Amino acid sequence: MDARFTAEQDEIRRTLRELLHKRCGPEELRAAVDTPAGHEGALWTALAGQLGLPGLALPEGYGGVGCSVTELALACEETGRALAPSPLLATAVLAAPLLLALGTEAQRADLLPRIASGGLTAALAVPGPALATALGLTGHDRRGEWAGGGRAGGVQARQADGGWRLYGQVDQVLDGHSAQLLVVAAHTGGFARSRVLLFLVRGDATGLTRVRQTALDATRPQARIQLRHTPAGLLGGADTDALPALARLGDTVAACLAAEAVGAADRVLERTVEYVGQREQFGRPVGSFQAVKHRLADVYVQVQAARSAAYYAAWAAAHEETVGGLALAQALQALRRAAAEGIQLHGGIGFTWEHEAHLYFKRAAGDELLFGPVHRLRAHAAEVAHVFEEAGR
Repeated sequence: MDARFTAEQDEIRRTLRELLHKRCGPEELRAAVDTPAGHEGALWTALAGQLGLPGLALPEGYGGVGCSVTELALACEETGRALAPSPLLATAVLAAPLLLALGTEAQRADLLPRIASGGLTAALAVPGPALATALGLTGHDRRGEWAGGGRAGGVQARQADGGWRLYGQVDQVLDGHSAQLLVVAAHTGGFARSRVLLFLVRGDATGLTRVRQTALDATRPQARIQLRHTPAGLLGGADTDALPALARLGDTVAACLAAEAVGAADRVLERTVEYVGQREQFGRPVGSFQAVKHRLADVYVQVQAARSAAYYAAWAAAHEETVGGLALAQALQALRRAAAEGIQLHGGIGFTWEHEAHLYFKRAAGDELLFGPVHRLRAHAAEVAHVFEEAGR
């Protein structure tokens, strides 16, 4: 493994950081999250049109850039620094890899070029509390009971009128209120022959109701989706097995989320160091006190360790190694620690709504609710690695 970044990777990071610095400052961020979509269309157009972020990890044959998970993770690190609200995670990290892995050639040729150009946004609709399980981050469910288990709850799929119809409700769908395409996990076959399949639902489909929910992390908008006799197209063929594909996707998602959390942690630490160097108490900068230095040094070490883990997870995801859950746990813990110290060391201003510090803390807490928590991520990784099994068993 060569740990050095290529010139192309450095250019991706530099260009994206410059663009976000100009177009996603604190005022622009607050204005964007207050829009109905939860993100600014002009910023997404710039990210897609100028930098090609949605197609970064898609093959060139489908209009993508042809890079790997590493480049996508580096892009997520920069968007995490700015807490940039955009459909990047929902579209490029959660939905596009499933379309590429499971879609028919006709589906890939139709959808992926539009995603790569930024003209089509997508979202993965999996019941919110079960998203981490579906992705294989906090547990294994080889029967897909998180999708409804053939009983009440989740989404049910039935064949009717020569096609498929979906019934049910999904909460906590990232960018589900604004996505033009939904990839919906649904149960079919009843209780005796139940199985989980993925379906494609257009954003303007009949019987589809979408409502944006009030989320803890306003920079990560979520929606409740209701489907009532909603027409849908099957992703792939009738023999497509969705569960292994979702589990394989988990490492990619974890690597990108870990890099995003590292970017956010690095930024809040940077802001805190700058502030304590300027704020004076007892005639000297607050940052000159040894206790403050020790606390920030501990945060710095934790952030750097999380960065190394995130980078390795991104490399490993491209080489089919399973380390994403551990990297995500370490990154989320580093972000929570950095944000908490940032709030406290900013003093009174750190507790105000107008300051940015609380947004970083909410990002850490929100991601733990959706993809964690940290202790479950670590426990599952230990279980997969057989860390606590007795010798000889």
